[in-house]
Amino acid sequence: MHGRARRNVLILALCQGLYLSAASVQAALSGLVGASLAPTALLATVPYSLITLTTASTTIPASLLMARFGRRAGFVAGALLGGTGGAISTFAIFHQSFVGFCLGNAMMGCFQAVAQYYRFAAADAAEPALRSRAVAWVLAGGVTAAVLGPSVADVSKDLFAPVSFAGAYLAISVLAGLSILLLAFLAIPVPAASEMRFGGRPLGEIARQPAFIAALANGVLGYATMTFVMTATPLAAVSCGHDSGDAIGIIRWHLVGMFAPSFVTGSLIARWGVARIMLAGAGLLLVCVLVSLSGTALWQFWLALTLLGVGWNFMYVGGTSLLTTTYRLEERAKVQATNEFLTFGVVAFASFSSGGVFGLAGWQAVNYAVLPLLLTAASATLWYATVSRSAPAPATHPRSTS
Repeated sequence: MHGRARRNVLILALCQGLYLSAASVQAALSGLVGASLAPTALLATVPYSLITLTTASTTIPASLLMARFGRRAGFVAGALLGGTGGAISTFAIFHQSFVGFCLGNAMMGCFQAVAQYYRFAAADAAEPALRSRAVAWVLAGGVTAAVLGPSVADVSKDLFAPVSFAGAYLAISVLAGLSILLLAFLAIPVPAASEMRFGGRPLGEIARQPAFIAALANGVLGYATMTFVMTATPLAAVSCGHDSGDAIGIIRWHLVGMFAPSFVTGSLIARWGVARIMLAGAGLLLVCVLVSLSGTALWQFWLALTLLGVGWNFMYVGGTSLLTTTYRLEERAKVQATNEFLTFGVVAFASFSSGGVFGLAGWQAVNYAVLPLLLTAASATLWYATVSRSAPAPATHPRSTS
């Protein structure tokens, strides 16, 4: 990968790191802030869940917006909304407003919705043989978040003491602003007329491909499993006698697991095949569940959440890479939008229900609940692998200029 494509991937990786740093602040603290503001403990994770709900409802408009006006315009708009959401959340914490905190979190979901297309922007600009690596390299920007995000949360949460956590949400606005500055250097042209027509095959025909089904199952169910467990983890850690600093540390190790493998995931897919890597991801998530069920010591939270991150990485990078083989240039906006909408629709449900399941049935129930999701994803991958052995390789869409 050379020239403009390499520069774009670098910028997108840095923006991914800044977005995920903001997201890690939310992951570590939104449940704790929600618990302090909500009228009942059962609503503690509602603010964080609204992020995924807004993400799901924004993914389709975001994709169509970028198909018409270009990636850079959409990315900047998302970062602006995310920064505004951080400011609203800060205001809400100062004024003890649960409704305001929910609104701020919901606006940050727009940032998340748009940021999900960073990896697609990199993949669509790369040669077919390099797409899995382009996706992985962008996601590798999350390693920055593993260090920066929890550190920002830890340093800024008491910035306005005795008002806890307000500074951390103001820091989200700063991170979004830095993203906007970087995006000014992104060199992705406005889409060609052929892409703006949104033509190609009917979506139903595309969705019947075994590759599409396996890609969707791994992306959706892997992400849902990760979110369901991760959302409840800070609450579970604190309820087991660990403090908020421990919860931030657990999320840090989780982020390391999510993004550090990205430096090699693309190469692993090239060597072993996408199906094996996705199956390995499902297996790692199963081991995460077993570790979580074995006890609640701090090291068990650390290990489980690290495994949760690595397993998600394998399933997510594998699913994204496989998805890019299922559509043509003129089909990519609607296929990517459908994938993101379904992913975050299910993830929103997982996030909303996580706090309730934990509040009503406890930490073990949270872990048992994800087992059917992992079984379904693994079954879809095995079916795809079986079918693909006896069928021609799926056609890839022509290389995009954007």
